[in-house]
This record gives sequence, C-alpha cells and structure tokens, in this order.
Amino acid sequence: MDLPQDFIERIKIQLGESYHDFLAEYEKERTYGLRCNPLKTDMEQLRSVLLENRIVPEKVPWADEGFYYPADTHPGKLPFHEAGAYYIQEPSAMIAVQLLEPKPGEKILDLCAAPGGKSTQIAGRMQGEGVLVANEVIAQRAKILSRNIERMGVRNAIVCNETPQRLAQRFPLYFDRIVVDAPCSGEGMFRKDIQSREEWSKEQVEVCAARQRDILEQAAAMLKPGGILVYSTCTFAPQENEQNAEWFVQRYPQFKLEKSERLWPHLHRAEGHYAARFRKKPIYEKNEKEQEARLSRQDKRPASAGKVRKEKKHVFYDLFAEFCTATLSQESQSCLREKIEAGQLAVFGEQFYLLPDGIDSPDGLKTERAGLHLGCCKKNRFEPSHALAMALRPSDVKQILEPEEPERYIRGEALCCGAQKGWTLVTVHGCSLGWGKASQGILKNHYPKGLRRSYL
Repeated sequence: MDLPQDFIERIKIQLGESYHDFLAEYEKERTYGLRCNPLKTDMEQLRSVLLENRIVPEKVPWADEGFYYPADTHPGKLPFHEAGAYYIQEPSAMIAVQLLEPKPGEKILDLCAAPGGKSTQIAGRMQGEGVLVANEVIAQRAKILSRNIERMGVRNAIVCNETPQRLAQRFPLYFDRIVVDAPCSGEGMFRKDIQSREEWSKEQVEVCAARQRDILEQAAAMLKPGGILVYSTCTFAPQENEQNAEWFVQRYPQFKLEKSERLWPHLHRAEGHYAARFRKKPIYEKNEKEQEARLSRQDKRPASAGKVRKEKKHVFYDLFAEFCTATLSQESQSCLREKIEAGQLAVFGEQFYLLPDGIDSPDGLKTERAGLHLGCCKKNRFEPSHALAMALRPSDVKQILEPEEPERYIRGEALCCGAQKGWTLVTVHGCSLGWGKASQGILKNHYPKGLRRSYL
C-alpha cells in the first residue's frame, strides 16, 4: 500500500522500533466489525443469527456490544441488519462510547455524530430513557445520521444540523455526558479509504487540530459540572490527540483527564483510534449556578406542541387516538398516554412527534428529527411512520406477521396473511422491520420505497 511519505517519516519517529510492525499491517486485510443493538436484540441471538448465515463472529475485547466478522462475508445484506439489530462499525471506533459510559435517564450530546455509529451505541446504553442530542453540521450527513437513528429504533433522540456554536448558545451547562468524535486527518482510515490517503498532508493535520480545539471549546460550555466529556479521533497524529488533550486541560483547568486509550493496527485488531475521557470538576461559579437553576426550570416546562390551528388539533388527536386503540397493546397505549399528558407529544403541521422526556421542543434549531416521528394525518386518517415501526417491539402491538421470506417484504412485495385486518407489524427474528396493512388475506407493503432492496 502506498502511504504518504511525510506520514511514513513521522510515524517512524513516533513509533521507533515498532515502526516496521506498523507498516507490515498495511499489507494485510483490514478489520471488519459490527455492533449489537440492545434496543432490538441481544448478543446471544445476534450470534445465533450470524452463525445461521455462515458468519462466524468473534468478540471485540474493548466493546461490550462488538463483534468482528470475516472479510469474505456480508452481514450488511441480511434482513436482520435492515431490522436494525446491529450496526456495521469499525471495531476501534467502538471504544469512545465504552469510555463515555452512558446511562439511562441522562442528557447526552454526540456533537459530531454522522453517520451515527456512536449515537446509536449511546442510544443502546440509554434504553430509551433520557435525552440524546445527535448533531451533524453537514446537511447531507445529518440526513444519513437521521436514517441510522431511525433504523436502529431509537426513541429518545433529537437529530440536529447545527454548528457547535449554535448548540452551545441553546444548551449551556445542559448535558451530563458529551462525546466529541472530531473531524480529523483520518490516518486510521488509510487501509479502508484511498481518498483519505490522497487527501492527507502535514498541513491538513494542523488544520484539523485547530478545528478540533474550536469544537472542544463549545463542548466545554455545554457540559454540566461533574459531567463527562470524551474526545476521540480516528487518527494517529499527536497534534490531534495527546497535544489537544494537554491543551484542553491547560485552557480549562476545571477539567481533569481521567483516562486515554490508543488503538494501533499492529498492537490491536483494529484500524486505529484515540479516545480521552475528561471529567468536569463539580465546582460552581456564580454564573454556573444561575444558569443551571434557569435550565432546571426550563426542563420542567411542558414541551411546545408545535404550530397547529386549534380547530385542527382536536381532529388530529382523535385520528391518532383511533390508530393507537386499533393497533397498539394496552400497555403501549397506557405508556403513550402518560407521555402525552407529560407534554411530550408535538405536532408540526400534520406530523406527530414524541419528544424525549425532559427537553423542550427544538424550535429555532435546524432539526432533522425532533424526537420519535410517530406519523402523520392525511385524508382523514392517521398513517404511522416507519420510525414508529422500527421503535416498536412485537409485544407493543396487537398484530404481527413474521414472513418466511422477509426478503420479499424488503423488496416491496405484498404478502399473504391470515384473518388480520389493519396495521400489522412485520418482523424478522422477532425484530420490527416495518408496517403492512392487512385486508382480505393480503398484507399491503408499507416498507419505504427509498429503503427497498432487490439484492436481498
């Protein structure tokens, strides 16, 4: 493999005696990994399904949910993948969230989130409780992030398309944990992506390091006292890793570096990653006390319900209530009713969203996904969204259909069904895959046209 000459010279100095071992790795096959989604399945079932498809998984040692898979297999083409049961992810990228240690009920920010690997890993740990803000500044990448959040069945995420500066203005001292997987020079991508090798330069490393410091400054302003910040990159350059970590604690003495990890391709079965965990000291300045008190009051306000004409709102709610009664289990109806009474239901135009608990409506922010999209009202009926289907479990609904050939459903074909009538949750291995509408023994396919695959 042709590596940039300036990169080789720096790595030789950086690694010393292990330099030749490092270079030798670039003549070998890269590593491949996937991560279990605990919102949909568990490690035992995932392993079983992979083995059924002649994919032999091996555990990733630094990630509770991680598996390696062989290079000559294609787990991304299985229906179980389309159901959001797992996420294809380079193994070393899983270490940042392992250091973050997210917990249910917390407020967490993934500041540079696309394409969604770390956000969906965080969401799995949160188990639908708390607030996850997943942000991506590049609009097209924010759409990809939103689609991955949807596929993985995440209920409690808001997907934003904002600058770190704008988010810092909106969320001062707000988050319990923040992960900054910063844009970097991508040296850990060299085996995977030829473009990353072609675009690399010494100058780019310095540009990236400066941009990373700007992002860290905004992250520092959004973290609560006592909170955790994890900074990570997929590069080997000290300027973007240890030197930035040292700069950060010098500039912000209220932060302490608790731990850092480096993964190297010649030392670990990985492409390469750096992650550092900082804790913000639980010391309150006067302005921090005032800001936190204000934010605490803000969290207790009922969420805005969006802008809908009053005479239309009752009609929309009635249509939504009819759908819930006909489709959802009693337990799901009760749970949803509690969330609506708590002010978490928001209506934007004819679109229904369920906001995460404890956050106001994201008015004023560029938002790709304002929580869980429930569906929309059209032609005097409520039509549930694909996002809602992906977030539901079989026990949440009254009717399910597990086809013998789920590939037919993913291709967009109608399916035969029994005496069912109305909205039906289609599943694969017990994981939700999408909606169908049953009538007279036929299930009309409601799998989104943009997601349909002919190669499955």
